[in-house]
Amino acid sequence: MSLYSPPEIAELAISAGEKKSRMLLLPMLILGFLAGAFIAIGFLLDIRVIGTLPTEWGSFSAFLGAAVFPVGLILTIIAGGELLTGNMMTLPMALFARRIVVGAVIRNWGVITLANFAGAIAVAYFFGHVLGLTEGAFLAKTVGIAQAKVNDSFMHAFISGIGCNWLVCLGVWLGYASKDVAGKVLGIWFPVMAFVAIGFQHVVANMFVVPAAIFAGAVTWSQYLPNFVSVFLGNAAGGALFVGLAYYLAYKPQASAATAAITTATTALHHKSPLSIPPHETSLTSSVNAGESQSA
Repeated sequence: MSLYSPPEIAELAISAGEKKSRMLLLPMLILGFLAGAFIAIGFLLDIRVIGTLPTEWGSFSAFLGAAVFPVGLILTIIAGGELLTGNMMTLPMALFARRIVVGAVIRNWGVITLANFAGAIAVAYFFGHVLGLTEGAFLAKTVGIAQAKVNDSFMHAFISGIGCNWLVCLGVWLGYASKDVAGKVLGIWFPVMAFVAIGFQHVVANMFVVPAAIFAGAVTWSQYLPNFVSVFLGNAAGGALFVGLAYYLAYKPQASAATAAITTATTALHHKSPLSIPPHETSLTSSVNAGESQSA
């Protein structure tokens, strides 16, 4: 079978959160920078695809942009990266399972927020501003997107953030579900495409598009700060509660059983020849023992 069951996915997500909480500072900073840059590149691709399309195309142009945006999360999960919004699901799940403490969640979120911001703003400045990829003919679209975000009320942006990370974390969840790259890509693609097409707000994506507009002189940092806070809180609620807590409560007994089964399988490996290990047992055990090398 090419998919893990939902209880197995819950255990994989909890194990991933536990591993993330124990990462050393340097890997966290590097992988966080990469994830922020990957999300920014996905947004940059979106803008380059739709930036000069005629207005008569209406919402179809938004759909085209949404269709290419998921490359950022795909790169993060498959190539490797630490993304704040994904960690807003996995670390709370590990916390609910009492495998980590609140301080570990705060440390991870704090470091990854800074690293994601560095990666996203680097793309905004060097690719968007210096190379001019978000300016010239594409400036109107860049500024229009950024101004729409910062002009939202606090509550509107907060609720939008919930919807966004509900879908993003479902994409991460489906990424954990698949045992092959093609399945992971498809699992990630559609929920992320949905949040972009709907127009929900993603705190890391905003770290790219709003500074891009700031560098062009169209938005100010003081306008950005309230948006950052509201979307951050909304994303945290969407990931931690609507995905993390919901699936933890739904699959807690089964997840415990899955943990026991995985432990039994791991123990059994020490008494078997490699040729006698069933393929499904090897796959699941290696995924958990690796702490899920895929990071999001």
